[in-house]
Amino acid sequence: MSPELPALVTIDVGGTLGTTDRPGVASALVAASPLDQQEAVRVVREVLHTASAIDDELIAELCGALAIPETAFPRSVPAAPLRLFAGTPAALQEISSYLPVVTLSNVSCVEADPDRLAQMLAPWVAGHFPSCIIGFAKPDRRAFEAVADHWGISTGRIVHIGDHWECDVLGAIGAGAHAVWVSGGRAIPRAHTLVGSHVRVASDLADAARHVRDLCARRR
Repeated sequence: MSPELPALVTIDVGGTLGTTDRPGVASALVAASPLDQQEAVRVVREVLHTASAIDDELIAELCGALAIPETAFPRSVPAAPLRLFAGTPAALQEISSYLPVVTLSNVSCVEADPDRLAQMLAPWVAGHFPSCIIGFAKPDRRAFEAVADHWGISTGRIVHIGDHWECDVLGAIGAGAHAVWVSGGRAIPRAHTLVGSHVRVASDLADAARHVRDLCARRR
């Protein structure tokens, strides 16, 4: 069976489009937890990043899962504004000339700022799907399915671009989407060499734009 032709680009935000000047709530929680870092990150992703609001019940659940006291929850950490990488506007302009683009990011409701993000990324980005609004966080395939359902397409028609191997690459592949990994010069994880053979690897976002162009060339 021939692969489905791309119809939409989903793109990660933090680490892919830009970065912040200081750690956020998630980083503070992971640092405070005695759990293995990978497990703490998973807990934060599944509990905090999918919550539409922060209340005492959620804090109790999250802190219990992280094995930290509720007083350790960083209630006063201000949201760290995103700073776009220098090449992001030009790359987004190019990518959006091939396909519609939306963001798909893992972020807490206290740090998500879709209005500001929309201003920063206009006119190249057509929509924003933060995990705290859709209720699912990458690599959960339901995050990709939520976007596909909104656009009335199959996940096989999504090209997802991101810098995180587990969330962006394995998540996209698990959902049946195309994956473009912004490696920043990193090698494909050795344990995933076979998976990596099905992934387009880009050194940066400008290189990712060229991969999108090549995938779209098949539509002609």
